[in-house]
Amino acid sequence: MDQIKLFIELTRIKKPIGYMLLFWPCAWGLSIAYDFNGELTTYIFYMLLFLSGAILMRSAGCIVNDIFDKNFDKKVFRTKNRPIASKKISVKKGIFYSLFLCLLAFIVLIQFNYFTILLALGSMPLAFTYPLMKRYTYWPQLFLGITFNYGLILGWTAITDEINLIPLIFYLGAVFWTLGYDTIYGFQDLKDDEIIGLKSTSIKFKQKPNLFLTICYLLLFLSLITIGVFLKLNVVFYFMLIPVAYQLYFLQIRKLNIKSSKICLSIFKSNNNIGFLVLLGLVLGKI
Repeated sequence: MDQIKLFIELTRIKKPIGYMLLFWPCAWGLSIAYDFNGELTTYIFYMLLFLSGAILMRSAGCIVNDIFDKNFDKKVFRTKNRPIASKKISVKKGIFYSLFLCLLAFIVLIQFNYFTILLALGSMPLAFTYPLMKRYTYWPQLFLGITFNYGLILGWTAITDEINLIPLIFYLGAVFWTLGYDTIYGFQDLKDDEIIGLKSTSIKFKQKPNLFLTICYLLLFLSLITIGVFLKLNVVFYFMLIPVAYQLYFLQIRKLNIKSSKICLSIFKSNNNIGFLVLLGLVLGKI
């Protein structure tokens, strides 16, 4: 039972915000590609596959992140008690758990077409090298955005078996969404990261966080409008963008206090609502 509890803690299963933020772009890509005039069985099946894959890959990614960052984590108040940093779980066992989760994720992946499988396998180096970026660049959140939103393209290709400009525009907007919310998340560790020498957009833009976040979220919003025009979505989609804009500006940017870890975490978690609202808008906009 102790090992099970440690495994749950290691993989952050009790913190669904991580895998949901990985899942939403997958669901977006799937939804803009799917024809809702037909039966929904395939759509629901693929949604469940993407959700399973998001949970498995996020769990494996957490373990890899903790292995790379074990020496940094024990110097940061928020992370010092993580299982690998506190030596409750060995690095060797962590690697075994990660490989097992990747195997399960691969079983999920092979349910898709060959093109999607190849694209997904090509993203693996990105997924497992992200933890190293904070050592070398102030833009690890951008690297995370490139990695975390890859599922949007996979959702599109799972249905179309090809790629064009539409998912790429949406993908670019989603990258800036992640760049914004992960910068907010990084403010929690601002002081500790500066002391131990790690880099992030949270540190780089700590003097003007509102301006930086406004630019990031504006680019997301512009990509949503562009997608709506290209796909000829109905008026419901644009109506759903109103609560999205309200959440991004009034409930995130205006309420941000980078000196309060509690507020930063709450704002970060609220992006789950953004993911759902965008998905709902896409689905209703195509019906």
